[in-house]
Amino acid sequence: MSDTLKELEQQAQALTPEERARLAEVLLESLQGAPLAEIEAAWDREIEQRVAAYDRGELQTFSAEDVFAEARRLVR
Repeated sequence: MSDTLKELEQQAQALTPEERARLAEVLLESLQGAPLAEIEAAWDREIEQRVAAYDRGELQTFSAEDVFAEARRLVR
C-alpha cells in the first residue's frame, strides 16, 4: 500500500460516519458508469409515474393476502 493511500485511509477513519458514507458514495460513483445520483433520480421519476398511474386508477391492484397466497402456491 502506498504512503498516500495509507494517509488517506487514516484521514477517512477520522471522519464522522456521515462523512465516511458520503466519501464512499463519491468513490463508488467514480467507479460506475452512471453516477448514483442519476440512478436515484431515474428511480424517483419511476416512483412518481407509478404513483400517478395508481392515483388515476390505471393500475390493476392486488391485495397483500392474494399476493402472498400466490407466492406460497408457486413455492410448493
